[in-house]
Amino acid sequence: MDMGLVVLLLLGWVEPALASPSAEEFLVEQGTDLPLPVLTPPAAPARQLAVLKPQIHGAASWYGPGFYGRRTASGETFRPGTLTAAHRTLPFGTRVRVTNLDNGKSVVVRINDRGPFRRHRMIDLAHGAATALEMTLAGEVPVALEILDSSN
Repeated sequence: MDMGLVVLLLLGWVEPALASPSAEEFLVEQGTDLPLPVLTPPAAPARQLAVLKPQIHGAASWYGPGFYGRRTASGETFRPGTLTAAHRTLPFGTRVRVTNLDNGKSVVVRINDRGPFRRHRMIDLAHGAATALEMTLAGEVPVALEILDSSN
């Protein structure tokens, strides 16, 4: 179908009124149709954005030397320098990123024990994890927890 006819059909045939453009101004000359630009979505970013997982905020404490050699709730022997932690409900083997909100340092720990037994605390870190977060002198610090994966 001729583009001029399409324009006329879309606009409808209206008699020119005073001070309005004449009908000839609406006509499209044949042979001067320019191709319509093709709109394309913007290019995808070079790297994919990471999906943020929800964080839980609360208090963390740590435990260490007095418990070395004892069995954890999962049956493992508690050893110095480990990056493990105790949590009341997360399944054993769950990996959690713990971020110290006082200094921004973070560490990934594996849940292998139960605790903490003080209600306001949400996680007890092994001495190795507490050292990585630079919290051993404080004893208790505000943290953010991000669950990375679960063994179940």
